[in-house]
Amino acid sequence: MSQECIFCKIIDGDIPAKVVFEDDDFLAFNDISPQAPTHFLVIPKKHISGPAALTDSDQALMGKLVKVGTDLAESSGIQDGFRLVMNNGERAGQTVFHLHMHVLGGRSLTWPPG
Repeated sequence: MSQECIFCKIIDGDIPAKVVFEDDDFLAFNDISPQAPTHFLVIPKKHISGPAALTDSDQALMGKLVKVGTDLAESSGIQDGFRLVMNNGERAGQTVFHLHMHVLGGRSLTWPPG
């Protein structure tokens, strides 16, 4: 864990969050600036700075990340239409440099985003 990382501090319980799911590998919590009626983040407990920092040993973790996100979308009632989003780097809109996946739904989502 990185002591400077806000998401690591949330994982450690040092910063409060509205947690919607937790297991040994992941934590999911509501986004503090929701862009849709349902908007939460799924983060690995392992500190990885972003998608480009993934290694071959992280492949199973990434598969589980997507599965956790889709399962939570279904249990949140947005299985009829949701978006999974990961940003990499400042130019892509990444503001917290800890790998995270946004799960958004509950309204029509247009394309292209941004």
